[in-house]
Amino acid sequence: MPKTSTTTAAASDDAAMLAAFEHLALAAGREVMRVFKAGCAVEQKADQSPVTEADRISEKIILAGLRSQFPHIPCVAEEEAAAGEAPSDPGDVFFLVDPLDGTKEFVSRRTDFTVNIALIRHGAPEIGVVYAPCSGRFFSGRPGFAEALEIDEDFAIAGRRRIAARVAIEPLTIVASRSHNTPETESYIRTIGAAEIVSVGSSLKFCLLAGAEADVYPRFGRTMEWDTAAGDAVLRAAGGMTRTLDGLPLAYGKRNQAADVDFANPNFIASGALTPP
Repeated sequence: MPKTSTTTAAASDDAAMLAAFEHLALAAGREVMRVFKAGCAVEQKADQSPVTEADRISEKIILAGLRSQFPHIPCVAEEEAAAGEAPSDPGDVFFLVDPLDGTKEFVSRRTDFTVNIALIRHGAPEIGVVYAPCSGRFFSGRPGFAEALEIDEDFAIAGRRRIAARVAIEPLTIVASRSHNTPETESYIRTIGAAEIVSVGSSLKFCLLAGAEADVYPRFGRTMEWDTAAGDAVLRAAGGMTRTLDGLPLAYGKRNQAADVDFANPNFIASGALTPP
């Protein structure tokens, strides 16, 4: 098959997968909001992080859909991993799912928790969706193509617009974690100088960079790959990048790490475009 035809076919496959992600995120988001409005008990996992009925229902919906439509691709999902059910070796192509990123925000009745689905290929997040059902913000991306979606009150897509990360402008707008700020993050922010700081929970931080609403997201603190993959995929699709402190792209599928558990991330800095889109 000619290279152009192969490229076109791959883009078509990516678009179809992204559409499936969008459908599953909306279905999961509907159930998350049902639980949010009704209220639910909060449990503690072994690592002392909170988990709710919304986390579990959302993950069940997403995994059922992914495994039905893409049975050949392994899934790594937060709640299954917490229960010891993550695949021992997901290979070079796999899904990463965080069914409710920002559970602390959810429990605290804040609005910026998200549903996250991503595809990892050879260590890079290539397709992803981030949906904040409480605020209605929805971002999606595949290689070279990122969008912000408009969602109506019936959890249906009512509109779309292309987005692209911007080249940093001064004063910089920095996004920081609301629930997980650290002295190292504050020290990094001080080195930048004049800047506007926006505090927001969950993977929406990546999406603010992707949508040219912010410039830098420094993270000096513990995250797992399912926390970052979907937002990172949207950011890269929009022309931005997430790098470790040594300047390399943040990699996914990390296992057998000497200093940490499988799928744990090092510190990183996400940023917008280096050149105009």
